[in-house]
Amino acid sequence: ASAYVAREIANLIIHKQKEGKHCVLGLATGSTPKTMYAELVKIHKLEGLSFKNVITFNLDEYYPIEPEALQSYNRFMQVHLFSQVDIDPANTHVPDGTINKDDIRVYAASYEKEIEDAGGIDLQILGIGLNGHIGFNEPGSSRHSVTRMVALDNSTRLANAYEVPNMSQVPRLAITTGINTILRAKRVVLLAWGMHKAHIIRRAVEGHVSEVVPASILQEHEICT
Repeated sequence: ASAYVAREIANLIIHKQKEGKHCVLGLATGSTPKTMYAELVKIHKLEGLSFKNVITFNLDEYYPIEPEALQSYNRFMQVHLFSQVDIDPANTHVPDGTINKDDIRVYAASYEKEIEDAGGIDLQILGIGLNGHIGFNEPGSSRHSVTRMVALDNSTRLANAYEVPNMSQVPRLAITTGINTILRAKRVVLLAWGMHKAHIIRRAVEGHVSEVVPASILQEHEICT
């Protein structure tokens, strides 16, 4: 599945290159997309796929956090993709976990505007939390939500504690794009592996559309897999 999605992304990048356009990707972090990024790096190295025309926007980042910190999603993206392909660093966007708290509202609005100025997201990659979150839009997040600061559920923090010695080191806050931001993407692909994700995938795909399970709102997206 990772290879399948990576190939779709590669084909989209090539299609946009032929049209002389940028390819705007919405990217996710966590354990789920690691194999997909590895496949993209493989296509770059073995087939010469260029990322020169690619602009990326990541869904979220912990707050507060330095970009070089072990849990930082900025660091994650550098390790798993950006440092291994020929993407222009100026074209990569990960929410800034060092921004002053008083400036977050203005910063969040500017992040939304950057996405808009880039022409919107052509393809958005998502993972899913065990509670149904997409990005860091926890249960109860409005379908109209945009980029903002959020408090993380304990279940989310526990699931993300695998890279640190104990849960107390997992940040309690994050900056995330909103559900509305995600729904505006032209194409959405949600990835989930393993039996432990089966229950929440069933609720998201076959259950009622509800803000209690944020991923279920993707049922309303026209081109979502």
